[in-house]
Amino acid sequence: MKGLDAEVAQAAELFARAARDHRPGAVRVQSVGHVEAIGDGVARLTGLPHARSEEILRIGDARALVLGLERDAVHAVLLDELPARGARVRTTGRRATLPVGPGLFGRVVDPLGRPLDGGSPSVDGTPTPLERPAPRIDERGTVHRPLLTGVLAIDAMLPIGRGQRELILGDEGTGKTSLAVDALIRQADTGVVTVYVAIGRRRTETWQIVDLLARSGSRFVVVAAPEDASPGLRYLAPYAGCAIAEHFMEEGEHALVVYDDLTAHAVAWRELALLMRRPPGREAFPGDVFYLHARLLERATQLSAARGGGSLTALPIATLEAGRISAYLPTNLISITDGQI
Repeated sequence: MKGLDAEVAQAAELFARAARDHRPGAVRVQSVGHVEAIGDGVARLTGLPHARSEEILRIGDARALVLGLERDAVHAVLLDELPARGARVRTTGRRATLPVGPGLFGRVVDPLGRPLDGGSPSVDGTPTPLERPAPRIDERGTVHRPLLTGVLAIDAMLPIGRGQRELILGDEGTGKTSLAVDALIRQADTGVVTVYVAIGRRRTETWQIVDLLARSGSRFVVVAAPEDASPGLRYLAPYAGCAIAEHFMEEGEHALVVYDDLTAHAVAWRELALLMRRPPGREAFPGDVFYLHARLLERATQLSAARGGGSLTALPIATLEAGRISAYLPTNLISITDGQI
């Protein structure tokens, strides 16, 4: 009995010491799981009951983004090199971010902020989440200043206000990108920060646009997820571009972002959804494809004076097939935006 009493006393002393030394937030619980299967950039992971949607996971030195939760497994999109089957996975408790600041001007980066232009391998800036809630109604102001595109017909007949969302749609090869790039170049004389998001485009086309923007003298950032990028990076690209533009809007500046194009973005999301075995809907798109773009475009706004008075204007592009303006994606985007070109 004496030996048992001594052990109990020793255990009580250990608990008391741990209680005295405890600091709130000093202990972080981390789940560890394993890669069960990998296919086309999507991994099925087990042993992560506490993983959260849109959380960043670590698989060795690689990263993955949680996009699907099941009862006994997690589906994550791979953002780096492919891990081996059976590799250990750990949670981080963090969401996807990228560095945002003046150091981004003139740079070409991927959706995670990694340079693609051969310049400095690191970009200084404030870590900014790719996704965040849109400004509340009481944080928004009235749209009262025009955003000049440099195209007389648009500026005179279909003027765009700073803080609005104007959809550019048309068939392949009808000049949608040229129109949007002209609007970006026009901002060199206005001081508006410009962000061009290339989703699923050929690298040569993207670099031609980068050259045009660089020669214009505008303050620009290019976020690129080319056609050979993983579906995960193509899915994240517009949210990264929006996060960059939002950063400057919240500093009281005016920003213009072009999403080229959201049809390719929806196709990337369809690929991921089918790989995660989500039930397909109309035109094989998942049922949340409307929310996919609504939560992105609602972040474009004119902030109230109390929030600094900055603005974010969005020019999303959509590609039609044989002029079918009544197709699923175009009608979704038309209902979200303020006008169409």
